[in-house]
Amino acid sequence: MASEAEDEPREAGRLPAGRLSRTARVGRMVAGQSLRVAGTRAANRVRSPERAEEASTRRAAALVDQLVEQLGQMRGAAMKVGQMLSLVEFDGLPEDEREALQRRLASLRDDVPPVPFAKLEKLLRAELGGPLSRTFREFDEQAFAAASIGQVHRAVTRDGEQVAVKVQYPGVAEAVETDLRNAGLLLPLVRRLAPGLDGRAMLAELRERIGEELDYELEAQHQRRIARLVRGSAYARVPRVHTELSTRRVLVSEYVEGLRFDAVRQLGEEARDAFGEQVFRFFFDLLYRHGIALGDPHPGNYLLCDDGRVCFLDFGLLRDVPAEHLDAERALAAAVRDDDPEALKAALVRAGYIPAERADAVDPGWAMALMRPALRWYAIPGVHRFSGSGPRRPRRDGRDLTPEELAEARRQAEQFTVPPASLLIRRMHALVATVLSRLRAEADWGAIAAEYLYGGETS
Repeated sequence: MASEAEDEPREAGRLPAGRLSRTARVGRMVAGQSLRVAGTRAANRVRSPERAEEASTRRAAALVDQLVEQLGQMRGAAMKVGQMLSLVEFDGLPEDEREALQRRLASLRDDVPPVPFAKLEKLLRAELGGPLSRTFREFDEQAFAAASIGQVHRAVTRDGEQVAVKVQYPGVAEAVETDLRNAGLLLPLVRRLAPGLDGRAMLAELRERIGEELDYELEAQHQRRIARLVRGSAYARVPRVHTELSTRRVLVSEYVEGLRFDAVRQLGEEARDAFGEQVFRFFFDLLYRHGIALGDPHPGNYLLCDDGRVCFLDFGLLRDVPAEHLDAERALAAAVRDDDPEALKAALVRAGYIPAERADAVDPGWAMALMRPALRWYAIPGVHRFSGSGPRRPRRDGRDLTPEELAEARRQAEQFTVPPASLLIRRMHALVATVLSRLRAEADWGAIAAEYLYGGETS
């Protein structure tokens, strides 16, 4: 499925799978943070506004640090919650603090150590119905990729074909079931990080998506579906699934040679630009022409092949998006393109980003100031090279906000949420932008996006 890693990855410790163990971890984390937050609030009553803001910022940073540490150890749904939170805007924090916290949470997505092979072999024998030698001529016990649900090993079939074998962690299904029952315990922490977010709706969406992600037979169906859509593509390919060797907890695909993302980043400007455009087109085409939101486009999931095409991997996190919701997403981009605050607010309400009961509290001008930094990179035509820095803070009339305006921006942001149908869309947009930033890629992203958003209309 991917070429071998250049460096041998470190291995993870024991996966805590017991229901009581995992519940206790979440419970201790929530209880401890609740006490600390209460203490900070009490102390803030006698502090100056500046000191109170500094203390609140430190408390939020400590909360995210503990989330990263605990959820990273737990994997499964707990880790997935942390990955999703990496896309949440932490309203009210200074920009450098927000970016640092998001990087810490993003490490749950990008820096996952594999589980020792001895813990996987028993599962593999059970899934494949016998010893590995019955199915594979060779099997590399060193994983070359790892994520929250499983990890990937290189192997050779009895017929001599090189394959990538994705194996689910032993006990992770039971761990995820416990995590999904315990997910409500995290809601107080989610509300403190993002007061306006509908945490219950987000967790309900996660329950459905992660439940599907545990079924590798379903992922195999997704992979075959996407492979059919890109068949004959000049810029994209998807590995062939070995259906006869795959099971609910083992997914076997053709092994594809190619440059990994870190190697692509060392190429010249022209090659990086082309790679970035291929990634961009793949995800925007699937979403806006086929109604498929792929939620895991992080850099480890594609390779640059010798023929110039990009090979895309990992199709466990997928959602079919209704046409009417995609129309509302298109309206968001069009309103930002046209600098039309009233149309933007209407589209935000229509898509569910602003609940109807909160609409009167949202000023259209502030809605534009808050949304434009996140959408302008693909909504507005014009050649743009990503600089490697994150999205800019809200601005009004071309200037930075005053402290009073920042306070109002925070109050306005608390009226927003992320509708469940858009959770993977926002994740896709954010991760594609992250990839383009790391590539420092240049193109007229707005014009390319318009091909998929409006069928080529750019104005």
